[in-house]
This record gives sequence, structure tokens and C-alpha cells, in this order.
Amino acid sequence: MRELARLLKNGNKPSFIAALVNLFLGIIKGIAYFFTGNVAMFAEMMHSLGDAANQFFVFVGSALSKKAPTIQFPNGFGRVVNLVCLGAVIIVGILSYETVREGLHHVLHPVKQSDGILLALGVLLIGIIMESFVLHKAAKEILHETGVSASVFGSIPKSAVYLKRAKPATKLVWMEDAVATSGNVLAFLAIVIAYFTGFHELEGIVSMIIGTMMFFVVGRVFLDNARGVIGETDEEMLIHIGNLVMKDPHVKDIERLEVVKEGEFLHVELIAETNPTLSLEYLDQVRDHLVELILAQKGVTKVMIAFDKEDNITEWNHHETN
Repeated sequence: MRELARLLKNGNKPSFIAALVNLFLGIIKGIAYFFTGNVAMFAEMMHSLGDAANQFFVFVGSALSKKAPTIQFPNGFGRVVNLVCLGAVIIVGILSYETVREGLHHVLHPVKQSDGILLALGVLLIGIIMESFVLHKAAKEILHETGVSASVFGSIPKSAVYLKRAKPATKLVWMEDAVATSGNVLAFLAIVIAYFTGFHELEGIVSMIIGTMMFFVVGRVFLDNARGVIGETDEEMLIHIGNLVMKDPHVKDIERLEVVKEGEFLHVELIAETNPTLSLEYLDQVRDHLVELILAQKGVTKVMIAFDKEDNITEWNHHETN
């Protein structure tokens, strides 16, 4: 239990905050739906509860992924966060289907309602404010992870540019809360327009749009984490590390280089070609220097290096310097 508590302290903070916020929003939206029967509010309730469950699982997964390697699992537990994210999207997928189905039913059989509009709008306004806060937190975390700075108002649009380089858990939180914030705004507008125009089918249409946006997040998160579970190469870091290694005067060429994502971390395997006349003792010093250099790169936690004799066939000339 002590180890679990220690690991949870290092879990992904934005996902934990997002889970609490969405649980609170899901509860108050559920209360609002109970009193108003508004289908757009139903869609937002399902969305918030789904996000809460999703982000809680992601928080736990991100914490467990930091568990130290063991004899049985020498590569560590980095990919646990990818497995948890894959499991979490099932929940969101089911809720997305229910949201679209309920919206379609409302379009085909619209119910004219005017009671509780202020309650519904008040709850959605709270949702917009709180989801925007969580989205801002996730944006700041992405910029921190990628080493980029931005102003308070520029953090969200700038984080979208660097979204691909974010950790799996932070990326999921950002995407879900971007959709959640948009969903709250759409639901708010739908209720106002339906109230003043009598076009109550709009609430069902917006519910279907929100469900479709949720499906989009499910697809993106599934594909990203499926690649992570299989073992995906970080192309940008591969080129960066390869060029760093080639700057060492003792390295003549790179025979093989792998930079594989293990959840939030990177594992590097390198076979470098060198002068065959160098002694093992000297090469051991070169290896120590290269290991220290590579471990100093962002996200790298494991390095394995082997040497082979130079074969006079250049294999690293196709990579460009960053």
C-alpha cells in the first residue's frame, strides 16, 4: 500500500484534476437533467461522467507506469498507461453511442419544454468555466513537457501545435476537455435558440454532435495508445540522439538505433561502429560517456549500447540535423 500511495503521488496531475472536475459536473448536470428533461443536458451529463471515469483510470495508469522495473518485467511498466487508456476509451465509446442514440430519438420525437431553462443554462455556464480551467491546466502541462513557453492566453492554442509530443495521459486530458468545453458551449447555445425559436429538434442535433465529437476522441486515443502498446519509435528523438552520437569522434557510424516509447519514457538501443583497434577498456569509457549523454536527453530512462567494427559503409547519412 505504501508503494501504491507513493506511485499515486507521481500520477498525472491534470488527469486527476480533470477527473474530480468532471465528476462534480456530471453530478450537477444529472440533477439538472432530472428537473428539466433537457436532452442536451443529458448529453453533457453522459460526457462529463464518461470523462471522469476515463481520466481517473488514466491517472491511476500513469502512476503505475512509473513503477521501477523488476526481474520479471525488466523493461519496466511504462506501457501500462497505454493499456489503461485503451480500456478507458471503451467507456467513452459506450457513452458516445448512448448520447448519439438519445439525440436521434429527440430529433425524431422532439419534446417541447420551457421549464428549468435558467437551471440548465447556469449548470452549463459552470461547466464552461470549469472545463476551460482544466483545459488551460492541461495546456500548461503540455508546454512544460515539451519545454515551450507561452502567455496565459496563448497557452491553449500553442499547446495544440505541440499536442503530438505530449505524454499520453496529458494528451488525452487535453483532447477530452477541448471537446467538453466545446460541448458545453454548443449545449448552452442549443437551449437558448430552442427556447426562443421553438426549434426543439436542435437540442437533439447538438446531442448527436457532442456524441460524434466524443467518438472522434475515442478514435484518436485508441490509435495513439495502440501504437504505444505495440511499441512505437519516437522519430524526432531518434534523429536527435543519432546526430548526438555521431558527433563523438570515436563513433564512425551507427549500425542500428532504436528509440522506443515506453509509456511516458524512452528506451534507447544503439549499435555503433568504431575503430577495431581500440581496447575494450577504452571502449568502455566511450560507452559510459555515451550512456551519460543519452540519459541526459528528455524522457530517456534506459540505454543499451554495443560496438561493432567499422565496415566502411555509411548508414547514417540520410538523417538531417535538427
